[in-house]
Amino acid sequence: MKLAVGTDMKMHVVQVVVDELKKMGHKVQTYGALVADVAPWPRVALEVAEKVASGEFDQAVLFCWTGTGISIAANKVKGIHAALCHDAETAAGARKWNDANILCMSLRATSETVAKEILQAWFSNNPSEDKEDLDCLVFLKEAEERLFK
Repeated sequence: MKLAVGTDMKMHVVQVVVDELKKMGHKVQTYGALVADVAPWPRVALEVAEKVASGEFDQAVLFCWTGTGISIAANKVKGIHAALCHDAETAAGARKWNDANILCMSLRATSETVAKEILQAWFSNNPSEDKEDLDCLVFLKEAEERLFK
């Protein structure tokens, strides 16, 4: 899978995630503070989210101090379902029930061990094929079409 990884601050947990994604066999392109001196979180989030929405990347992983800002900014892009995940169970649910395509994590609160658990859960789950779950995603897509004209 082709993935983008972006962050507004260069911290060790981000490099651990990049290395882990590569070990998992993904092709990884880095953005934000991993390649630039100045990387405001909204700019990083929008740049990466637009690349995922256009199909340039299959999915992405984003970081900021709390994870909240970067997820809010990424979700401004049509077609993006960015999910802030603090544990593996939340990551699994975000993929399964929400068809999330951008994983967001907190630089402050995510340990290396938890980050690896989150990645494992995220990439070992696919969207649900249950009718009720699919109906929810259709409803969301229709709302997005109406609201993002």
